[in-house]
Amino acid sequence: MATRDNIARSGLAIGAGAAWLLLAFITLRWPDLGDWGRGPELAIAASALGAALIAGALLGTIWEPGAARLRRATPWLLALGLFLSVWQATTAKLGILPQPFFPPPHAILEVFIEDWAKLGQSVAASVKLELLGFLVGAAGGFVTGVLLGWSRAFGYWAHPIMRLIGPLPAIAWLPIAFYAFPSSWSASIFLIGLTTGFPVTVLTWSGVASVNSSYYDVARTLGASRLFLVFKVAIPAALPHVFVGLFMGLGASFAVLVTAEMMGVKAGLGFYLQWAQGWAAYANMYAALLVMSLMCTSFVTLLFKIRDRLLSYKKADVQW
Repeated sequence: MATRDNIARSGLAIGAGAAWLLLAFITLRWPDLGDWGRGPELAIAASALGAALIAGALLGTIWEPGAARLRRATPWLLALGLFLSVWQATTAKLGILPQPFFPPPHAILEVFIEDWAKLGQSVAASVKLELLGFLVGAAGGFVTGVLLGWSRAFGYWAHPIMRLIGPLPAIAWLPIAFYAFPSSWSASIFLIGLTTGFPVTVLTWSGVASVNSSYYDVARTLGASRLFLVFKVAIPAALPHVFVGLFMGLGASFAVLVTAEMMGVKAGLGFYLQWAQGWAAYANMYAALLVMSLMCTSFVTLLFKIRDRLLSYKKADVQW
């Protein structure tokens, strides 16, 4: 049975390699209907990957850890190779999909090779804006949530304000923020922070308020001070809730980031997307979307790593 499974997996890997070789053949040997560059580079990369997949399938017994990783990724590599082959044929070769709305894969590769400097500057601007806004919102939401869960007097004044401001979409504050702040960049930080802060506040508040009272009783019996109860009992017990709020705030902040860059900030991936759309440069637009996806998933991955490090005592139900 194990032998049959290995043969089937090897056959799947060979099929994935063949799909990438097919992409290389279509790209290099089938004439384009339009004028796009970087076709030879795409064909070389696809050929190298296809040959590597076939070699890995045939020589998988030599390095078992690498073969195991290859087997896990093979179905996706097969699907991606076939998808790119169909995409290449229906755009650059047959013209079935309308241009310029659906550029071929090597047109997007051309953007990465020739416009990498502008894309890199856009990524740096977006990362800076997102990090600052998220950190400001997370810090403010965390402090506010702890105070809401700990102090009834603070909750008396802050809770009605939260109910009034919190549920409103941050984008609704866009005209006021651009008027009240000295620059569109600082206004964008405020909007991202506002979007991040509300879920962090609510979940932190919920976490602190739901701490078992017996924990406090035991700590007081041992002579714990008020600050010890907050920093050593309430906050550590509420951390799982805090990270749920951070994940919610991070996801919502991405949408505000792109909107803010499109509306006012003259830098970043959102601005690059708007520029590409204005010039009907759809290859640039798709390249920016791919880079934005990588950036966003990197932020989420980093937050998962921090969560796993701080909550190492708690088995994670969800992995990224």
